[in-house]
Amino acid sequence: MQPQIVVPPTMQNIFERFHYAPAVRIGPWITCAGQVGRDANMRVVEDLEAQIVQAWENVKMVLAQAGAGFEHVYAMTTYHVGIQEQLALFCEVKDRYILRSNPPPAWTGVGVTALTFPGQVVEIQVNAYVPE
Repeated sequence: MQPQIVVPPTMQNIFERFHYAPAVRIGPWITCAGQVGRDANMRVVEDLEAQIVQAWENVKMVLAQAGAGFEHVYAMTTYHVGIQEQLALFCEVKDRYILRSNPPPAWTGVGVTALTFPGQVVEIQVNAYVPE
């Protein structure tokens, strides 16, 4: 099986600028790169809840482009600047996307001092499996 690079149209500029794949799919396995709360124009969303929502929306977009949804996610790693201050809100927003009616993914949450660009406070990386 050959790896398939997954790049949603609105992330083409990131792919070209940073030579990074938002996701790679190999057969039924999908590995998504960490997604942050920024818009298609690379602007960081400033409001905390809105930034968390945008990060999840970016994950959703990448999964959809790869032919998957949140019901296929089996593992996730999240990175947080100020994890104690944002964890309750993050969990509240997460539950809008990772529905409790589906099996929960294995989750590792990591507190960090900074992310790639100033103002970013959360990054979400997921792995998914889509039965063929």
